[in-house]
Amino acid sequence: MNGRIGERLRYGRERAGLTLQQVCERTKIGISSLSEYESGKRQPRLAQLRALAGALHRSIAFFLEPGPLPSEIVLWRGKPAAQQAQELEGRFRRLCEQYHNLEVWCGERRAMNLLFQNGDPQKYCYDQAETLAYKVLQQLQLGSRPALALLSVLEENCGVKVFHLDFEPTGSAACTVSETLGAGVLLNARSVRWRRNFDLAHELFHLLTWAIFQPARSGDVYDQGKDEKFATCFARHLLMPRDAVKQAIGDIRQERALTYDDLFDLARQFDVSIEALLWQIAFLYNRTEEQTRNDIAHCQALFNVSREPDRPPVRPARFEALAVKALRSGELSLGRFAEYMGISRREAGSYVQQEPVNEQEVQITSS
Repeated sequence: MNGRIGERLRYGRERAGLTLQQVCERTKIGISSLSEYESGKRQPRLAQLRALAGALHRSIAFFLEPGPLPSEIVLWRGKPAAQQAQELEGRFRRLCEQYHNLEVWCGERRAMNLLFQNGDPQKYCYDQAETLAYKVLQQLQLGSRPALALLSVLEENCGVKVFHLDFEPTGSAACTVSETLGAGVLLNARSVRWRRNFDLAHELFHLLTWAIFQPARSGDVYDQGKDEKFATCFARHLLMPRDAVKQAIGDIRQERALTYDDLFDLARQFDVSIEALLWQIAFLYNRTEEQTRNDIAHCQALFNVSREPDRPPVRPARFEALAVKALRSGELSLGRFAEYMGISRREAGSYVQQEPVNEQEVQITSS
């Protein structure tokens, strides 16, 4: 038992990118004691284990679990600096674990309803990424303006856990797949909404093709940036379906010539950047790279518009609803509820004071 706890303490610390000195500063536990815990010479008391769990973004149960250490892979796009990335991975992983716990306690686990792919990473091509985008569009019934529904559909219908945290650079995003915790996506709360839409679609490709590209990333032959280009292709077609874009442009051209104002309006409708829209138009209408880059530069010179800035919540609405349900059913203590929600105990107390949900049946008769 002591050895297993020690092994997992060291694993958790190294995954968090922390030195013994940094853990000491966070927990107020002496370095010599921490070293003895990790070597298995001593076992931490419950209060100390709780402090270590908090510092390492782990549950207490993680340190007590039997079996081998888990394989925890977080795939980054635009990975932050090493220390920040490891801290973010710890928070992201802990949020996914909390979400999973809430689903189990409330009896509302969601299966990963996604079109997971298999294949040879060396033979994968852009046509496959494009075809996959349209299969997902059909499966998820995202309509002609997919960005407007993608986040809610993935969260509510597909079992994907999506969180928003602040970090740099703003173009960063991450995803992970776990047999136990399911599929998770981490988006940057500092990014504007259209950027988060594209990042979400981009990370969705990585989730769907995890079994294809993830094993290949450890090899020497595989081109590490190849799947990023496929993900961009997938995201472009998913958010700007060819028929919907052509229809929107065709409707305008029936009345008058297309203007740059029209392009910005179309980008707003599809909730994407003007750059992303222009690259999709280039693909659909065989415009050259030079023409497209000139159009982008012209748009940037004409307009400097920031659209609907917002700050998304860290946790999905479903996560918070499950936490309230778990609190009221007694599965979560007030202290743990506060931890899960990222609020103070005083704020958590307000949820207890609220009226409980009325579970009286509502009778609906057929008309």
